[in-house]
Amino acid sequence: MQVDHIKHILFLDIETVPLVYEYNEAPEKIRKLFEKKVRYRLKDDTTAEDLYEQAGIWAEFGKVVAVAIGVVTVKNGKNKLVIKKIGYDDEKKVLTETAEILRRFSEKHGEKTRLCAHNGKEFDFPYLARRMLINRIPLPEILKVHGKKPWETPYCDTMELWQFGDRKHYTSLELLTEILDIPSPKYDLNGSDVARVYYEEKDLERIKQYCASDVAALVNVYLRLHEQDIIPENDIEIQD
Repeated sequence: MQVDHIKHILFLDIETVPLVYEYNEAPEKIRKLFEKKVRYRLKDDTTAEDLYEQAGIWAEFGKVVAVAIGVVTVKNGKNKLVIKKIGYDDEKKVLTETAEILRRFSEKHGEKTRLCAHNGKEFDFPYLARRMLINRIPLPEILKVHGKKPWETPYCDTMELWQFGDRKHYTSLELLTEILDIPSPKYDLNGSDVARVYYEEKDLERIKQYCASDVAALVNVYLRLHEQDIIPENDIEIQD
């Protein structure tokens, strides 16, 4: 059994890192601005430098190194998932390719187009939009949500679906896959490892695979939240 509208949804996940790996590598002006940004988090002997490893979560101090985008199709009465991996050291190249996919998909599906991510409304979607603006990449229409009411935005968020109206409730994608009995396709690393793997191990391919596995988990969580069967691993295709 399929959720018919799923063919109009682009499922995505992004991986981000600080613009530079070490706090002292950042220009002095940026360090001062970062300190202002995290001032509310500073407690006891904690310094801005102590918090810099988290810089990648803010679009002003981080960059996108990988994006994975998934599309569900139906073949022979079964859901199939195709995931496209995008990852380069050149962020502008990552964002340009992502923007083009968003445009093409939106042109094909029109007003029915939706973007779906886990915590996407708070992180993935605004992060992409901000970094595209910083890199002077024209925003795809689907990311232009200025002035729109929350219910008018073309976004779907699996964390919001799980909240059932409880705005204070945060649940990670990893936890949802566990409690919803969805086979975990990854977790040989987690979000806190990405900067180290990128800067120290220089293993962008591992990060891209991690990102793609998040999309596979995202799609299956979405299906379970709609009381549907998940897509088994042999019906998931991952492309470069």
